Amino acid sequence: MFFNMMRRLNSIFEAAKSMDVRVMVDAEQTYFQPAISRLTMELMTKFNTEKAIVFNTYQCYLREAYDNFILDLEQAERQNFYFGAKLVRGAYMEQERERAKVLGYADPINPSYEATSAMYEKCLSAGLKKIQEYKPVTDEKRVAVMVASHNEDTVKYTVEKMQEYGIEREDKVVCFGQLLGMCDHISFPLGQSGYSVYKYVPYGPVDEVLPYLSRRAQENRGVITKIKKEKNLLFSEIRRRVKSGQVLYDPLKAIN
Repeated sequence: MFFNMMRRLNSIFEAAKSMDVRVMVDAEQTYFQPAISRLTMELMTKFNTEKAIVFNTYQCYLREAYDNFILDLEQAERQNFYFGAKLVRGAYMEQERERAKVLGYADPINPSYEATSAMYEKCLSAGLKKIQEYKPVTDEKRVAVMVASHNEDTVKYTVEKMQEYGIEREDKVVCFGQLLGMCDHISFPLGQSGYSVYKYVPYGPVDEVLPYLSRRAQENRGVITKIKKEKNLLFSEIRRRVKSGQVLYDPLKAIN
């Protein structure tokens, strides 16, 4: 079974590399994650020889997230391969805490939402600083980061840090990702401003996709508030266009 899995993984990443497509390896529960991360880093050594094709995912609600991020970043530098990181907050909080309680080990989750946000920013800053370090000495994009977040403050923080560290949007080493249909009021302005933004679509059987979406909703506990805000923004824009006679207004033409 293991060899069959590795054969499939190699087929996926060989195809991705030949088509110049990046693949984000998702993160799971802590009792699976060490094996997933180990395999992902091995795949990086094989396929990230010219650019970041393989991305590992770091769940920033874990207390050990920053340590793991730095260890992998240092390994990439030491072994001279390109490093790809996808940063998320995490979606198994209740399950992780319940398991820790039942089995009697320390809670692996950060104590609060604020602590998780601080961890996210800490990992992100470390990645951006490493990009900044490489920029004056090589044109190679040795580090790439996917900011997978529906949090407005996190997106603002990223944009501000990119400006602070002299990382241009045209460098294409930092990209943003949100679910299709969620936080379009964040995704669209970013894309229109020249940042790399991806809207991703869960695909599969309904009984597998719905639990995934429910975890995303749990991860983004303010999702209802965000939807209301997005609806208000849409209605405000419709009113503005009707009043100004710009019903067919194209923001891209306005930028150009």
